[in-house]
Amino acid sequence: MFLQLALAVFVAAAGSATPLASGTAAAERPCSSPYLIDRELPGGARWQLCWEMRTIEGLTLNRVTYVPKGSPAVSVLRSAALAQIHVPYDSGEPRYHDIGSLGSAAIPLTDADCPGGERRRQVVCVTTRPRGHAYLKDGFGDPALRRSKQGRELVVLSAYQVGWYTYISEFVFGDDGSITPRAGATGSLAGTTTAPKHGWPIGVGSRHFEESHSHNVFWRMDFDIQGASRDVVEQYDFAGDRTKKRALKRTVLRRETKAVNQRMRWWRVVDPKVRNTDLHPVSWEINNSDSAQYRGPSDEAFTRADLYVTQYRACERLATYNVAPKCGKSVDRYAGRERVKDPVIWVNVGYHHVARDEDADPMPVHWQGFRITPRDVTAKNPH
Repeated sequence: MFLQLALAVFVAAAGSATPLASGTAAAERPCSSPYLIDRELPGGARWQLCWEMRTIEGLTLNRVTYVPKGSPAVSVLRSAALAQIHVPYDSGEPRYHDIGSLGSAAIPLTDADCPGGERRRQVVCVTTRPRGHAYLKDGFGDPALRRSKQGRELVVLSAYQVGWYTYISEFVFGDDGSITPRAGATGSLAGTTTAPKHGWPIGVGSRHFEESHSHNVFWRMDFDIQGASRDVVEQYDFAGDRTKKRALKRTVLRRETKAVNQRMRWWRVVDPKVRNTDLHPVSWEINNSDSAQYRGPSDEAFTRADLYVTQYRACERLATYNVAPKCGKSVDRYAGRERVKDPVIWVNVGYHHVARDEDADPMPVHWQGFRITPRDVTAKNPH
């Protein structure tokens, strides 16, 4: 597994992008070929963004803009990237931090890795694929009113060989305005042998117990809804467990903070001055309900929360082993209660991998990620 590289390579990047100004039309290019992705999906929705392959974080997306069908462009993200892949084993050792040189570990992709798409610099795939039903409306039994539509999504991905694992980093952009960052682990099992209480029997009989372990994947998401100056982060809860009524509770996270998943809890990043045609503030909702929620010991305090909100600082790039000088070393230390004026969201999604016979060999991909959904970006269904 890879450890962090020296500070000398910390800022290395390729294909850097210039800022996309607030309100800029999607037709204006924020970067140039081959780093520009500007794709209109069959339903009329359009996504525009830039990519770069950073030495440490690997695939990094910049200046992400969504253009709903028939509506103005809305900038969503200044940047988005993996921020750490923490892999602690159930016996207590080893404890890997797999982001250290993802850019150097990027795998040249083949046509089979990028079906129906195009390969950029051989290491990034840009493609589209079906996402299933966009909607299905029966029309109350009247065939003349029945409506159904299939959705499409834009996919931007890269893959990295890190030890025995192959990681796939994928960002999925739906024609409904949704964004799904996710990571897939495949390749081969480590082949480590452990006691039965820490693993699962793999192979013939019960002689080899493959050690169980967690993949705690962190993403760094720098939101900029039509610029960075007004974005606010809010947390939503619904009180009333085991009662007939539920009450919505909104908490504005005005200062840096850490938050944990709860039933029905979600967050949103909102710009109160940017409105749809219903005059409702435009926002993006964040849901992290699928995490295994790993909680480590005191020296892994960064695992004690599922979402962090921090004020933007250029030096805060990784969730752990951050090597920039005069900067915090892990995400739990970034959240120092400073007032948040330009929010960065760090999302921690855990997956507990208990091996099985089907994992050998090659190991099927197991995915983990979270969902970002537009909330009041358009006044009606954009399809």
